[in-house]
Amino acid sequence: MGQIAVGLSSFPASIRTTTRDSWDSGRPRNPSINIDIAASMRRRAESVQRLQAFADIPMADCIAIISGAQEKHYARGFTIFSGLEALDHVLFLVSGCLKLTERGPNDHEIILRLNGPGELAGGVLGQRRGSLSARAVQPSSALIWKSSTFQDALDRFPILRRNVSRGLEHQLDDLDTRFREISTEKVASRLCSLLVRLAKQVGTKTEGHTHIYLSRQELAQLTGTTLFTVSRLLCRWETQGIVSAPREAVRIHDLPALQELSQQE
Repeated sequence: MGQIAVGLSSFPASIRTTTRDSWDSGRPRNPSINIDIAASMRRRAESVQRLQAFADIPMADCIAIISGAQEKHYARGFTIFSGLEALDHVLFLVSGCLKLTERGPNDHEIILRLNGPGELAGGVLGQRRGSLSARAVQPSSALIWKSSTFQDALDRFPILRRNVSRGLEHQLDDLDTRFREISTEKVASRLCSLLVRLAKQVGTKTEGHTHIYLSRQELAQLTGTTLFTVSRLLCRWETQGIVSAPREAVRIHDLPALQELSQQE
């Protein structure tokens, strides 16, 4: 990203963006901008102000920042970038969920993390990593900047830089938590804790239940265990009415019970 790791050299044509340089004035250059466009830009700014990366940023500054981005929408399963197609752009997830992966020594896909709304991917804050891929786990929307444009915004708006830095610190804390759980906790406790975190981070609520769109194999990888063990635990909790696990997803029926279970297992 401007340049943090999640890496892209250039996005595929399907997501290539055209940006506008509006940092000089902090507002669109054309003073007679169409009222509908201005209203749309304000609605977009309001939608991102609720997210941590834009917390405490005034509306006028928020509009100036997002005027340099293009809004994109992705269907579930769409590969947003792959390999070296990341470092030239910064992607800010507005809704949905992204799965960030890397290829291991045996060409096996390794899940590094899941990004929820308000998190960044691409080239940010000088970090470079060109071997990552990002795929939409569920229907998602995002704002995309050229890395140079986003870097200009970071330089011009200190609050944005502060918020982005805090977001990256949160990602590091999440990695610390996962490492500690794998090192010290039993599998059942790890799986419970993971489902609770994912429910809050990327869960989709439907008819009073929370859906997490990950397969059992993906959950096994994220908890450092086997597909068989994850299937056995989910089946046990399903008989207790806590979860159900249709194909490629987990449906949480009783989140408080799952939280309590994570402390007991």
